[in-house]
Amino acid sequence: MKQAKKKAFRDFITQKGLKSTRQRDVILDCFLASARHISIEELYLKLRAKNPNIGYATVYRTLKLFAESGIAREIQFGDGQTRYEHATEGEHHDHLVCTRCGKIIEFENETIEKLQEEVAKSHGFLIENHKLELYGVCSLCKK
Repeated sequence: MKQAKKKAFRDFITQKGLKSTRQRDVILDCFLASARHISIEELYLKLRAKNPNIGYATVYRTLKLFAESGIAREIQFGDGQTRYEHATEGEHHDHLVCTRCGKIIEFENETIEKLQEEVAKSHGFLIENHKLELYGVCSLCKK
């Protein structure tokens, strides 16, 4: 999976006429090794520990390229911070977002997916893309 994403990004860079750089490769490796839903700041801080020569703007621009290439997806959860998650062709999941600690839980539910399709169909609507985010309090914060 990681190799396929690396190849997809290299192909994208070539098509755009951009150079493949060591910094982009390091950022890509760190992103692919990270947990999902990482912010620019979080990735930057991870990278700075071992690569002090990588700047925030480079991380920002590179994550934008990842999203443009299709290997990452930009997500906003209403807290003013853009996060990035790995994008996998054909995969869809939704999110539970804790409003206290910020924890993000991914889930899949076929019943919800079917219900969304039924609602759209009943209105003569064709869904091209969608997202479901439920905001509340996680089990740890409820205690």
